[in-house]
Amino acid sequence: MKRSLIVLLYKSPRAGLSWIHESLSNKQFLILSAVVVGLWAGLTAVILKVSVHYLQSVLQSFGRQYSWIYFAAPAIGILATLIFVKVFLAGKIVRGTSHVLLAIAKKSSKLPRSEIFSHVATSALTVGMGGSAGLESPIVQTGSAIGSVFSSLFPINYRDRTLLLACGAAAGIATAFNAPIAGVLFALEVLLVDINISAFIPLLIAGATGALCSKIILDEDILLSFKNISEFNYYNVPFYILLGGVCGLVSVYYIKVFLRIEGYFKSIFRSTATRFLMGCILLGVLILVFPALFGEGYSAVKSLAVSKPTDLFDGSPLQQILSSGTIAIGVAVLLVGLIKVFAVVFTLGAGGNGGNFAPALLVGSCLGFSFAYLINATGLIHLPISNFCLVAMAGVLTGIFHSPLTAIFLIAEITGGYELIIPLMIVSALSTAVSKYLSPLSLDEAKLQEESQLVSWNKDNHLLSELSLAELIEKDFVAVKIDSTLRTLVAAVAKSKRTIFPVLGQDETLVGIISLDNIREIMFDSTKYDLVKVDSLMQKPVVTIEISSDMSAIMEQFDKTGIWNIPVLRHGKYIGFISKSRLLSSYRDRLKED
Repeated sequence: MKRSLIVLLYKSPRAGLSWIHESLSNKQFLILSAVVVGLWAGLTAVILKVSVHYLQSVLQSFGRQYSWIYFAAPAIGILATLIFVKVFLAGKIVRGTSHVLLAIAKKSSKLPRSEIFSHVATSALTVGMGGSAGLESPIVQTGSAIGSVFSSLFPINYRDRTLLLACGAAAGIATAFNAPIAGVLFALEVLLVDINISAFIPLLIAGATGALCSKIILDEDILLSFKNISEFNYYNVPFYILLGGVCGLVSVYYIKVFLRIEGYFKSIFRSTATRFLMGCILLGVLILVFPALFGEGYSAVKSLAVSKPTDLFDGSPLQQILSSGTIAIGVAVLLVGLIKVFAVVFTLGAGGNGGNFAPALLVGSCLGFSFAYLINATGLIHLPISNFCLVAMAGVLTGIFHSPLTAIFLIAEITGGYELIIPLMIVSALSTAVSKYLSPLSLDEAKLQEESQLVSWNKDNHLLSELSLAELIEKDFVAVKIDSTLRTLVAAVAKSKRTIFPVLGQDETLVGIISLDNIREIMFDSTKYDLVKVDSLMQKPVVTIEISSDMSAIMEQFDKTGIWNIPVLRHGKYIGFISKSRLLSSYRDRLKED
């Protein structure tokens, strides 16, 4: 049997894979798939982390002799990224976790095959050469693409395809931090729309598989891990409460500044060459002044966690000023955190690839350090700086991405225990509340809104958003011209199976609608065939929709007006009708598929 399966896979891979799928129960198939996707995504994440670590190690060895390398290296990396995109990706690459959210909501969880390698290559070049961005977003996109591509090999439905996509993302995050629970929670909080208990098992298996890849292959100096933490002291709770509010404010600052500066950058520098030059120059200047902005920033996070803030300014021309005293150090470290968002925008704006996950952790670490360091400077109390650095990392992460459980368990896992679970819960909850109050949308959601692609995670709206209006348009309605007579209309009635007749102007614009019920009394009176004009029989349409309209908005129009057919236009010109009955039928089919 085993030999016959190998022969079948060799002769007809598609048939062999279908046979495997049919031979297993759905639960068995998903568990086996979770292992394969988790291993594939985990090993890919390992390759990316090792590549970036190697590149940065080489650069740092050069940097000891040639300080200018920190200015030039990011530009070289971004240029290499642009060349890679031009040569291998036809000049097109879509960055960010928001792209995955859009694929889940509106593209049946299908991602391009090229994304199983494109984000690994481009983010390795960008971040490995010093670009100020994170690897986690490219890892999530790559893992998601792996899950999506793997699922495309089998005849499975949307729900299972989305689950395998999420398994790839969970495995990627689990590998990047050796944090399986955080990987699973990220998939649940950020990616999955609707979940039942059976989906947890594949996610847990994928997360564990990814974490095993990290545990077995990656050295500890590549991973973000902390052992130097103090016991939780409940006397510090008021300070954690205050820190939670501050984290929320800083998170909102990050979201607003990122979106605004990114918008300005694109509008001011319109050509790719100009954006590359200006982005690299601005980024290089920031890195020269604040060396901690080089790369992901995890080395700076580790330095702050062990109370070595002056390491952040090694090699800076302003080193003496930035580390001249207690207040100066506290303010300078906070300034590094606040400026990080500019460095990320310049990196991505210039053409590099990366994300905001690692930058969020650096910002949180800087904020937590400065908060505790400056309060300690008053001499009134002594706060554990390492604890506040770590807790603030969770606070800013959840404030930016609105994912409190991911942030809480990520820090818990990278610290090797749950000693900080109470302050983590306090700070994450308050930061999320403040951030959502001042900025209801997370960074990824806000980016989708800017692109007019904001998706709804309400299950009904989500299923509707998957339906294509273009595929549901009915075009078998017989149209009549506005200058026609009743005779023409009667002829149209004779050859039409519909009871509605669109009336069009000379330029194909919809000017009215005639219902069969409204003309029954005169349509058999032949004396009026050439006397009555169509324009006297028509009525203005109650509502019309454009071809680009959102499906949930269309359903709202059906409910609001009570009609069963709505005309569809493209730039004002008639295309056809969308019927409520066909829309509901398609919705039911999609619901059964899920």
